[in-house]
Amino acid sequence: MKTKELIAEAVSLPVEERALLVDSLLRSLNTPEPAIDKKWISVAQERLQQLRAGKVTGQPANEVFKKIAARFQQ
Repeated sequence: MKTKELIAEAVSLPVEERALLVDSLLRSLNTPEPAIDKKWISVAQERLQQLRAGKVTGQPANEVFKKIAARFQQ
């Protein structure tokens, strides 16, 4: 089966099956690494605790994206 035919077949699948297909394909490109995932979970939990305790403040997403865009336009 050619790539275009495969894509056409995939697009015709129900949304749940397409989501499963996409997830499977992405996992094949970027295999999960449990040790790294555990570290990221730990970091995310710590940051959430800091936010809830008022030790840090959040920034609106649009402001963060503006700063990123400005940095890369230079």
